Parts: sequence; structure tokens; C-alpha cells
Amino acid sequence: MLTYMSKERILNPVERKALRQALGDRVRLRRREIGLSQEDLGFECGLHRTYIGAIERGETNLTIENIAVLAITLHCEMSDLVPHLKSIRKNLK
Repeated sequence: MLTYMSKERILNPVERKALRQALGDRVRLRRREIGLSQEDLGFECGLHRTYIGAIERGETNLTIENIAVLAITLHCEMSDLVPHLKSIRKNLK
């Protein structure tokens, strides 16, 4: 019999928050590097500026499609925006 493994047991709430925040930090850094405001980035990728702010503050869980759209708009690879899980977990210990 298979047992259900909850995502909370795999990635705890603190780790999930740190992961979202690290992604948001990378989006903010890249956005600033190319000289876009949150409003400009939102316009360029079809997302509302308040959603961009929520991403940068680590308040939202992005879909893979939105990560792809952000990467294309920010002229980088998706992997440039997504932090390494090992580094997230290491920093929390």
C-alpha cells in the first residue's frame, strides 16, 4: 500500500517561503540590472505590477509558465531565476 507524502513533509513552510523569496530576489536583481521598473516588467510580460511586487517579496507561488515568461522578458534562463534547493536548505540551518 502506498502512503501519501504531503508536500509539507518534503518541503517545510520555512523552506517554501525561503525558496519563493530567493526567486523574488533574483527577479528583482535582474529587473534592476536591465533597468526596468516593476510596472515596466509587468507591462512587458503581461502581468500586473502588483503581482510583480508580490513575486519580488516572495508572497506568491509562481507557475512554471510565469517563470518562463519572466525569464524571457528579463533576457535570462529560467535556471537563472530559480535558486538551488540545496543552498536554500543550507542557509536555513
